[in-house]
Amino acid sequence: MEVLLPEIVKRENRALTAAEFQGLAEVPPELEWFANITNEKTRRAYKNDVTEFSRFIGIGSPEEMRLVTRAHVISWRKQLESRDLATSTIRRKLSAISSLFDYLCERNAVTHNPVNGVKRPMSNNNEGTTPALSDSQARKLLDAPPKNTLKGKRDRAILAILLYHGMRREELCNLKVKDLQSREGVSHFKIHGKGGKIRFIPVNPVAQRLISAYMEACGHKEELKGPLFRPVRNNRTGELNRALNPNSVYRNILRKYGHQSGLNAEVKGLCVHSLRATAATNALSHDADIAKVQEWLGHANVSTTRLYDRRSTRPEDSPTFRVKY
Repeated sequence: MEVLLPEIVKRENRALTAAEFQGLAEVPPELEWFANITNEKTRRAYKNDVTEFSRFIGIGSPEEMRLVTRAHVISWRKQLESRDLATSTIRRKLSAISSLFDYLCERNAVTHNPVNGVKRPMSNNNEGTTPALSDSQARKLLDAPPKNTLKGKRDRAILAILLYHGMRREELCNLKVKDLQSREGVSHFKIHGKGGKIRFIPVNPVAQRLISAYMEACGHKEELKGPLFRPVRNNRTGELNRALNPNSVYRNILRKYGHQSGLNAEVKGLCVHSLRATAATNALSHDADIAKVQEWLGHANVSTTRLYDRRSTRPEDSPTFRVKY
């Protein structure tokens, strides 16, 4: 094998020069860990957390991470707590550092994870904090877009998908025309979720009707590889043949119709994730199996799905309404 190797890997077929190969071989595992985080939001958040931690303890290079002790982490945790940050934020920041050290342990760059054994703030997330809509509020939002314009038809379809299927807004914006497909005679969405995971969920009949109305009006239903939802106007570049931006789902759809319908005033903290919370809460309230809801939402852990299970805290079941004088 040692004799044949130079002939098998001919110089003209090599993608890397010797210097490039050596340079990659010397990349610190700290940077490898960061490069392996595929989710853009997670990467951005973890980068900020690690940068903040590094500045706090005075680290100047990735290799110096290997000098960190549990005392450093505890000191940082106390500093975070003194800033009155939410417990969920502190737990996430500690999780970022823990994830890094887990990787360093795996690569034998350090002997142990200094975050292990550091007490984390108690999480009071037996129930999620994202507000969910009532049935009447959901119907009010669905009825807000106009029925006779392209934008109105598009926005009705988008709101229906979010409210009836619990998709993340990034998943919705990533949908292609071909991702609306028939399986065993039933229309399904092929959803590209977090971590590259793909799931198929049936299309609700109400959403199917609104999507069909939009597809008949939009003019791109035959462009199977193109984005399903696109801008209807672009004042800056004029380009419309691209996917809808996730930020515009909040800015130009939810916030707009939330204002028109009065929901912005009714529901404090109304956001796109509220529609996902609404779908999950509604399904669980109507006796959907929580394991099926977990799969439906694309959650890696059922404990995340339980945050939407508000059956035990329904207002109508409160002792408040049993008190009589």
